[in-house]
Amino acid sequence: MRKGDRRMGQKTHPIGFRLGIIKDWHSKWYTHKPAEYRSLLQEDIQIRKVITTKLREAGISRVELERGSQILVVNIYSARPGIVIGRGGQRVEEIRRSLEELTGKRLRLNVQEVRQPELDAQLVAFSVAEQLERRIAFRRAMHQAANRAMQAGAQGIKIISSGRLGGVEIARKEKVMQGRVPLHTLRADIDYGLGEALTSMGRIGVKVWIYKGDILPDPKELEGTEEEMRMIEVTVGANDQQSEETADVPTEESQAPESA
Repeated sequence: MRKGDRRMGQKTHPIGFRLGIIKDWHSKWYTHKPAEYRSLLQEDIQIRKVITTKLREAGISRVELERGSQILVVNIYSARPGIVIGRGGQRVEEIRRSLEELTGKRLRLNVQEVRQPELDAQLVAFSVAEQLERRIAFRRAMHQAANRAMQAGAQGIKIISSGRLGGVEIARKEKVMQGRVPLHTLRADIDYGLGEALTSMGRIGVKVWIYKGDILPDPKELEGTEEEMRMIEVTVGANDQQSEETADVPTEESQAPESA
């Protein structure tokens, strides 16, 4: 590579890298028809867009979709579930009706609370982006978010903000990191979130990685694997048995007496 030549880096998505190992899919459905797959994928995007736009102030962490044969189940994870539900469940009913009109299917809406928003990477990214929109100093917002996450029990956090930070002419990147964030350890429970601040100077992107610890297998499963390993028997092949037998039989040279 020539001096001064810059190339795009290839980075793995922390959640997609661990799908099927310690992370689960946010959309659970299957179809083998390409046209139907395209339409369902676009429908998932529209559902998430409607929920995030109508519930912008509710602190939506993620939206999980599960399609059955007769009904569509939507799970909304929010830091403020009271705002999602509304007075007497009125707001959640309005959202459910609008989504049924969008999809044309029966829909069940479940609202679940995020107990610790300081440990949710998406909510932390939204919080930092919101502070940047209110013209709070970016270093102060990033350091405060990192300190709250570490106090809440995180083992590591990394926050990267990129754009025209502070209204400067040239866009740049600033990083705040505390603890450790092992991105290539598959058993590491790392949450990832992305937020955008819409400022008068342009968009500022905020990326957050939070390391919550390792997810280890169940000790009962490990005991079962140890028992299976103990029961393994080693069999000796025919050639090995012949070689062992010939090794025990004395040869003619060894039987002959030594010459005086």
